[in-house]
Amino acid sequence: MTDLKGEFLTRLLSKKEQNSFYKFLERGNWLIFQDVYPQFLLYKESLKQNKPLFYLLSYLNISTFMETIWYHFWKNQDTYILCIALVINEQSYLEKRVVQNPVYQKEVLNKFEFMLQDWLSFNHILFPYDDGELAGQTLHHFESVNERILLGKRLYSVLFKNNDFLKGAVEWAKSHPHTGSRKDYWPHLFNNIKEGLPGFTYPIRLKACQLRKGAKRFYSPKLENAWKNVSQREAEKGDWFDDWRIVDYLVDGDEPIDGEIRNEYCKTLERLEVAALAKKTINFLE
Repeated sequence: MTDLKGEFLTRLLSKKEQNSFYKFLERGNWLIFQDVYPQFLLYKESLKQNKPLFYLLSYLNISTFMETIWYHFWKNQDTYILCIALVINEQSYLEKRVVQNPVYQKEVLNKFEFMLQDWLSFNHILFPYDDGELAGQTLHHFESVNERILLGKRLYSVLFKNNDFLKGAVEWAKSHPHTGSRKDYWPHLFNNIKEGLPGFTYPIRLKACQLRKGAKRFYSPKLENAWKNVSQREAEKGDWFDDWRIVDYLVDGDEPIDGEIRNEYCKTLERLEVAALAKKTINFLE
């Protein structure tokens, strides 16, 4: 979400569009958290009492799908099934509440600027590790719940099926407090303070993920400096689970995924810089 106030998207989006995108993303984040956090609290209490309490999930408006999954996990301790089920749940939970919401469809998902993110491959999910290394995956077709669930499965494979990588990612996270700025993992390219002069247009600064000699770093603010806290309306009621075939996603395809994303991410940054600088020539697209 800090990208909406960063170097590139402030040039590609109007302030109204930035706010609409933020509300869309924040609503999704809030809905996921208020749905999944009570599940883990109930699991913690179940451990404390040494008995499953998952029958209480229905009183918290949690899907019957997850109630079944939690009982399965209590008995079998299958962490893969639990994790992928949580991915299925959160993406299905968002489908009608956010993705199919007519307001967000009009103000965000059907906007050229949103589709531009797909064309520029800017929907990267990144796992930093070691010293500036990155792994991850890219999401195309955000509007497809199938694609979002499959992305979650690929990310699970990248993060959890290589113990050495998992250790490196966890150690990096422990030693780098998360601020929301891309400076957290690539301070050689990004800064959370604007280094340039207001109103001054810089030439192309980026080449092969390195700044050209004398070039200023790109602005990527901290979350606390980008957006204010907001209050959310109550979550919409209703259980998304109405098709048992959704369980097919729980099958582990065992497809090896290396998570290499650095080159693709670098090319995306280069395309975004060019698009931002060329904004004045494509005003007719706004």
